[in-house]
Amino acid sequence: MFFKIVTDPEVDPRKCIVGMACANQAIKDGHQVSVFFASFAVKLLQKEYISALDGRVGTPEGFCFDILNDLVKNAEGIYCSTGSQAIVGLTPENSDGMFVEDLDLIWSGPPGVIQLAVNSEIQMIY
Repeated sequence: MFFKIVTDPEVDPRKCIVGMACANQAIKDGHQVSVFFASFAVKLLQKEYISALDGRVGTPEGFCFDILNDLVKNAEGIYCSTGSQAIVGLTPENSDGMFVEDLDLIWSGPPGVIQLAVNSEIQMIY
């Protein structure tokens, strides 16, 4: 399964968290899952940003962080748009310490999105 999170969390943070929760559920159900964060959704990978999101989403403290942490631990791969990260000020060269721990982030762009979509049986977009 391929999940693409593209919604700006400033516009609809609950939609972003629902997409991530669905990806986690798919993993729990035994599916192989890859997740691609694009556009302003790349901010969700930043530890300070995701840690502060609970108040806006209406979830208990630590809920959003835990959802992302589960994805980091269990997804086949976590991808992000290199161009979108650059728009929010992060590059592979300056992002050390900005993302949640143990994130083995795969920097990519349109070719990565296309390949993930082609290789998957099911795509879900949030």
